Amino acid sequence: MASFREILSNAKSQIKEIDTDEAAKLKTGWLFLDVRETEEYEQGTIENAMFLPRGNLEVQIEGRVPDKDQNIVVFCAGGARSALAAKSLQELGYKNVVSMAGGFNRWKDDGYRWVTPKTLTSDQRNRYQRHLLLPEVGEAGQQKLLNKSVLLLGAGGLGSPAALYLAAAGVGHIGIIDMDEVDASNLQRQILHNMDRIGERKVESAKKTIQLLNPDVEVTTFDVRLGADNVLDIIDGYDVIVDGMDNFPTRYLVNDAALLKKIPVVHGSIFRFEGQVTVFRPYEGPCYRCFVPEPPPAELAPSCSEAGVLGVLPGIVGSIQAMEAIKLLLDLGDPLVGRLLSYDALEETFRTFKMRRDPNCPACGDDVEEIIIAEYDHLCMPHAKVPATV
Repeated sequence: MASFREILSNAKSQIKEIDTDEAAKLKTGWLFLDVRETEEYEQGTIENAMFLPRGNLEVQIEGRVPDKDQNIVVFCAGGARSALAAKSLQELGYKNVVSMAGGFNRWKDDGYRWVTPKTLTSDQRNRYQRHLLLPEVGEAGQQKLLNKSVLLLGAGGLGSPAALYLAAAGVGHIGIIDMDEVDASNLQRQILHNMDRIGERKVESAKKTIQLLNPDVEVTTFDVRLGADNVLDIIDGYDVIVDGMDNFPTRYLVNDAALLKKIPVVHGSIFRFEGQVTVFRPYEGPCYRCFVPEPPPAELAPSCSEAGVLGVLPGIVGSIQAMEAIKLLLDLGDPLVGRLLSYDALEETFRTFKMRRDPNCPACGDDVEEIIIAEYDHLCMPHAKVPATV
């Protein structure tokens, strides 16, 4: 059986090695790949390097780096593991791979720039390990989620599953606005709350549930009515808004404010056995006013308290909203921008409809000079006294 020295010598004879001086001169287009172990990586690495431990290389590299023409500099601590990794990459079809002789230790000794990366704790690695296995997320994506923020409009039927899954996913900051209190009639669908919380403010009940689920998550509560006087201040700084409201005045108000702040809104709505989800990304797709230029007559748009809703339905729709929010936060896949996803629970079918921006839209149209934040309580007046969340 060949010794490690012989295996290493054979690998080096089949790859190209460069020294740290050559590596430091490489410009845009080269990927530095750190194949050391987690404990080594945590002590420091080359700035903007991709971290992928040697033991996971063959399993994960094609998901992390799908382009086989990518220029790659592999490095480890001293140059041995990187040589073996470079040979493996060549065998997998990567065409432009070099190993950095002397590794990260020599890079530091030669005085080149390095950084101490932000890393997950051991508890966080255990909690989010299923995310870390996904090439599209990984540790970098999980770190991003922990640094992102989502504002939930409502802690009701849609806000409940959205809050639970966003918190479980590790979104670092969740804001919740709701001015209602927990009622026994909510518990058929609003799974953030329970019997012990009846009579408690919904935002406080939601905060307790989220913090029990994931202590990594910071929760900010707004036990206020959302209006023209506070909407801009409340939504300011959030990366995504998840809309779980149940009335047209608030939807128009949030739409206009989100356009001003350029914050995407994940919209969800439910009615009896049907649900809809779409994403309003400012000026990249239609806004809510393009979708619903004018509110329907009140008698044609009853609330859940009037028309009823199957309790499972908001769980499905709110979960899809959480998925869309995470896709926006991580820039993954194809969010529902310019598309409306319609769900029929009785038929168990999904349909997708295309939506386009209206060039004459009074909020995001081509000739709009200024967006005015105003109250719209005159719309759907028969609904003025019903709760704002489904």
